[in-house]
Amino acid sequence: MNEITTTKEEKQFARKPDWLRVKLPTGKEYAQVRQIVSTHKLHTICESGNCPNMGECWGAGTATFMILGNICTRSCGFCAVATGRPLPADLKEPERVAESVRLMNIKHCVITSVDRDDLKDGGSTIWVETINAIRKASPQTKFETLIPDFQGKWENLQRIIDVNPDIVSHNLETVRRLTKQVRIQAKYDRSLEVIKRLHDAGVKTKSGIMLGLGETEEEIYETMDDLRASGCDVLTMGQYLQPTPKHLPVAAFIRPEAFAKYKEAGLAKGFRFVESGPLVRSSYHAEKHIFMA
Repeated sequence: MNEITTTKEEKQFARKPDWLRVKLPTGKEYAQVRQIVSTHKLHTICESGNCPNMGECWGAGTATFMILGNICTRSCGFCAVATGRPLPADLKEPERVAESVRLMNIKHCVITSVDRDDLKDGGSTIWVETINAIRKASPQTKFETLIPDFQGKWENLQRIIDVNPDIVSHNLETVRRLTKQVRIQAKYDRSLEVIKRLHDAGVKTKSGIMLGLGETEEEIYETMDDLRASGCDVLTMGQYLQPTPKHLPVAAFIRPEAFAKYKEAGLAKGFRFVESGPLVRSSYHAEKHIFMA
């Protein structure tokens, strides 16, 4: 079987199967990363998104920094990041992120952001300044940018293309049928267009989807095909976990052997690298993706 379905009562806040249990974060490296993040008043998607891999990644001395604040202008049904009216963009944030990357001696850095639909440039200027500041402070660091869709305002996406990150990721998150429910203000085809424009510009591309939201196996394969047709190089697939009772319920827990099967299918469809497993998130093992893409 590919999944464990949940009853109506369990869907309110489903109990996780054994393969989704993770150890609590501990260790010297974890404590050091937490101190640096706190001292420099930074936000990480690790914390804001309740990532189950935070202990593993922080324990290895890596983190995914979230820029442009920690309040998002969108209200996706799966995401634990707060929704509301963001504070003004912090013009000093790029330098603080760059200094933290230097202090942590990060070889591979992942930068993401909340959606800033309140800003004319969608936050793209701060994106560019952050990338340039990291390059100046840590020229040896490779990095990935996990970007929003910028509402399809392509001049904002072009700013990202022009600074040429090592790899650019934009998550499709779910299948076409569920997009309006899962990503209320997003559009499936607009996200595919983001991937296509990046690919056409010669950028290494990456996207991720969550499983367990009620998609069918056929829809998973159709989504893979759509991403490949748009030029996506790297695909990540992981189990959706309901962050709070107010978010979308888990429709099914997908078994590890099913994730293994989807990985093989993705490779057969032409993705250059596929990261697929219950605990996989977009930036999980991201350091591998640059060199495989």
